[in-house]
Amino acid sequence: MLSKEQFKEVSRYLDSLFPDAKCELFYSQDYELVIAVMLSAQTTDKSVNAVTSHLFKKYPTLKSLLDADIKDIENEIQSLGLYKNKARNIKGIAEILYHEFNSVLPSDKNELQKLPGIGNKSAGVIRCEIFKIPDLPVDTHIIRISNRLGIAKSSDEPIDIERKLKKIIPEESWIKSHHQLIHFGRYFCTARNPKCNKCKIKKYCKN
Repeated sequence: MLSKEQFKEVSRYLDSLFPDAKCELFYSQDYELVIAVMLSAQTTDKSVNAVTSHLFKKYPTLKSLLDADIKDIENEIQSLGLYKNKARNIKGIAEILYHEFNSVLPSDKNELQKLPGIGNKSAGVIRCEIFKIPDLPVDTHIIRISNRLGIAKSSDEPIDIERKLKKIIPEESWIKSHHQLIHFGRYFCTARNPKCNKCKIKKYCKN
């Protein structure tokens, strides 16, 4: 496993590649990010943004989503995988936020996970993005990078990888590292055809 000192080198390299890495989901209201994060399961941010640009224009408030016909929501998001289940989640998120939280998004991780389709990873993303609460949620890109750098084992669950990363990355850098690792996996150390010949941390790679 990488040491704290070794990860400092990785971090400097990520700084050089992606100095301004940030969430790539589009949203203007807090609840819109919740919905976008939920929709992003098993699909790309680009696909989600294409859908939500129309969805949030058609239903510009939480109440309008709550009152919307679920078939209409399905039609808006049918290009995404699992769209029927995700449409139910949208309605459920709107209902719980409107009735139980007075339309105010909670910052507590356990409270966020009461929302349909929002688990530990998604709640961490929301806390980082909306509330700037340090967290290091692990997605498929971070899993792949962690395995390749020897930080994690292939048998590790995402929560195990999250704990391991938090041991070698200072808390004040969790949010930045979360975004940079995702960008590194999305645009450089890809699942197929990673740019190994250009990589300056290849010495740590177990791939």
